Formats: sequence, structure tokens, C-alpha cells
Amino acid sequence: MKEKLTKKYGLFTAICLVVGTVIGSGIFFKAQVILQKTNGNVSLGILAWIIGGAIMLTSILTFSCMAQKYEKVNGVVDYAEATVGKTYAYFIGWFLATTYYPTLTSVLAWLSARYTLVFITSVVPDFPLLIPAAEGGCIVGPECMALMMFYLCCSYGLNALSPRLAGRLQTTTTVIKLIPLGLMAVVGVIVGLANGTLASNFTAAPLNTGASNGGLSGNPLFAAVCATAFAYEGWIIATSINAELKDSKKNLPRALIIGGIIIIGVYIAYYLGVSGGAPVADLVDKNKGAMVAFTNVFGNVLGNILNLFIAISCMGAMNGLMLGCTRGMYAMASRGEGFAPKIFTQVDKETNMPNNSSVAGLFFSAIWGLYFYLSNLAETWKGAFVFDPSEIPIISLYALYIPIFIMWMVKNKDESALRRCILPSLAICSALFMIFASIIGHGMANVWYFIVFTVIMAIGAIPVIRGKIKGAAKK
Repeated sequence: MKEKLTKKYGLFTAICLVVGTVIGSGIFFKAQVILQKTNGNVSLGILAWIIGGAIMLTSILTFSCMAQKYEKVNGVVDYAEATVGKTYAYFIGWFLATTYYPTLTSVLAWLSARYTLVFITSVVPDFPLLIPAAEGGCIVGPECMALMMFYLCCSYGLNALSPRLAGRLQTTTTVIKLIPLGLMAVVGVIVGLANGTLASNFTAAPLNTGASNGGLSGNPLFAAVCATAFAYEGWIIATSINAELKDSKKNLPRALIIGGIIIIGVYIAYYLGVSGGAPVADLVDKNKGAMVAFTNVFGNVLGNILNLFIAISCMGAMNGLMLGCTRGMYAMASRGEGFAPKIFTQVDKETNMPNNSSVAGLFFSAIWGLYFYLSNLAETWKGAFVFDPSEIPIISLYALYIPIFIMWMVKNKDESALRRCILPSLAICSALFMIFASIIGHGMANVWYFIVFTVIMAIGAIPVIRGKIKGAAKK
């Protein structure tokens, strides 16, 4: 008897998946990047967070309408199939499995390793690194890369061998990661108002952060909004457990909306707290960033403990992304599509996990992790085909949403005007804004990414073409 995925997750776990996957490294990593992109302009950074949050929320609201109507194995792929068609849904699934999930998972594995080393070196300043921490050893050192691979394999093993334990880890790390965010949001603002740091940062003169790239220096807001894409992304991964969620037609929309609202509020509050914890000049320094704000506000001991919580929160986000990674190939194979569907539809009867699909997810994550290190971290690979895999693939997914939103409006004439026209129209405008912001913010990197994207999609087209040839031959 063929094993199938069972209903094993409740509403609270789904909310924790949304919040826990989105809130992780992005807020800690990109808060500094946004200050760099805006040349230290705190007000412009807040505006970028608001715009990014509004874009996320409009997409969430539109997909929540779809979630009430469609329920199968992988939410977003199901929505694409129901609205645009089976072939388009296959390519969405192929993109998610080979590019979207693996790129973000590999970046999260690196960030988990980075913040672990930040914690260790802050507690033990003399901790031996081949590249000293002050020279970027916590970012590009061999210890960081080894730890990155270790975390990647551990996350894969946990999700492949014990999905229930992975779900509990997601719930636990979600609670843990809200501790440093909540404390910094409240205490940072109070301390910043008391000592004048917050007011000073709002009125500080622009800094020369050297963040110029293409049209970026002249359009800091667009560049900053692009940076929020990584921090806000991840909510769509919750749709990958649609078939494993109890009463999913009600619970998935609830989880998406409640989780989205929590995320926006937490991000803006934390950003204000960090701005009250240290001068902007320290916050934009790549070797300091938010860590110096924590130690300034809470002291060395408590500040370092909170740094450990940050590392754990990054691991939680990585775990959520790996959850989507392990189910990527299964989502296509369950429809009889893609490469070797008989292999990737196999579900282990003991763990109730698609283990072959999980192996493929780890393989793609390893490939993108290597690319990220060579092109973005160590900068061994320069020039052609260099792009930021933590931002541009996310924005390309927004582009792929547009046909889904359009066909939702065309096909669902029985829906109310709000659900059928207003929400998807806002979501389309939001997606177009993200695309425009990426063009302005990333310049030539968009071209290199588009070439790589086209090659990956062409490889994915092979089983589609083979299927059509076999179908024609039978006729």
C-alpha cells in the first residue's frame, strides 16, 4: 500500500511556521543592510520596512483566499494549477524545488553559522580562528563554512528522519527568537530616548556607506525595499504543509494572516529598538551591526546571551526553509510530473517523509551554498553571473505570482469584489513594484540571474517535452 502524508500539524504550529520561517536571520541580517542602502537614514529605512510589509501582506491576503478554495499537497503549486494550468504549476514547482527553497536554505545555514561564531567570539575573545573575527573570520572564515555545512546536514537529517520533532523545533525556536526581538524593541527604544541616541540617529547626516551598485546610490528606497524581500520572505513555505495541516481550508488562511501581522509589527519595533541602541555609524559597520546595540543596551553578559538567542532563531528559520526544501520534488512527483516521479513520490512508512525528495533538496541546497560562498562571501568569483541569491530569486517569485493573480480574477466570478478584484489587483501592483525595485537596485545582476533562471527552467522543461513527444507518438 502506498504511503501518503497525514494530517499532523495544527493552527498554532502553522502560525509558528509562518512567523518562525520569516522571522529569523532576515531581521538581524537585513536591518544592517537597509541602513547601509539608505546611507544611515533611519526614517527611510522604516518606510522601506512598511512598504515591504504591505507587499507581503497583500500577497498573503490574496493567497489566503485561494487557500480556502484549494487543498492538495503544495499550496502555491496547487493555486497555479487551478488558476493558470498544469504546465505553469509544474514550472512553479520546479523553480521552488531547485532555486527558491535551496538558495534561501543555504543562506540561512551560513547565517546560523555566522551568528554562532559571533556569540562564541564575543564570549571568548581569544577563540582561535584562522581569519580573526575583526577581519571577517565569522563571515567568510573556514570555521564558518564548516559550521554552515554541519547545520545544513543537521537540518536535513531532522526533517527527513523526524518531521514531528522538526515541527516542535519550529515552535520552540519561534518563541526563543521573539525574546531578543521583543527585548530590543522595548528596552532599546526606552534607552535610546533616554540617552538621545534614537533622536540623534533620526537627525544624523547621511553616511557614505559605499553601498552603491548600479542605480542603487540614487534610489536608496528601492534598494532598501529589495533588501526587505529576504527579511519578509518565507511565509509561502507554510503552504507546503497544506496537505499535512488539520482543517487546512480554515487554518492556513488564519495562520498566514495572523503570522503576517505579527511579523510586520515585530520588525518595525525591533528596527526602532536597534536604532536606539547604538550610533548609526556603528550599526552600518559590517563587523559590528546590531550586535553592538545589544551589548550597549544590555551589557556584555546579557547582550551575549541574546546573541546566542539570535543564532538559535536563525537555525529555526533554516529549519522552516528546509521543511519546504525536503518536499519540493515530492510536490511535482505526486502529480506524476518532473524527473523520476516514481522515485520522488516514495514516502517512508516509518517517518511519513518523502526521503528521496529530501535528498534532492539537500543536493540543491549544497549547490547554491557553494555558489553563494564563491560569488557573494569570498568573492572568488567576480564579474559575470554574480547576483545576490538572498534577494533576486525572491523577487522573481513575485513575478511568477502575477499570472496566478490575473487568472484568479478571470476564473472566480462567484467571489466578492474584494476577494476577486481588489486584493489580487493590489498584489499585482505590489509584485510589479518589487520587480521595478530590483531592476533599479540590482542593475546588471538581474541579467545574470535571468540567464541562470532561463537555463534552470530549460532543464526543467525536458520531462515536459518528453511527455508531449510520447503523447504525440501514442496518438
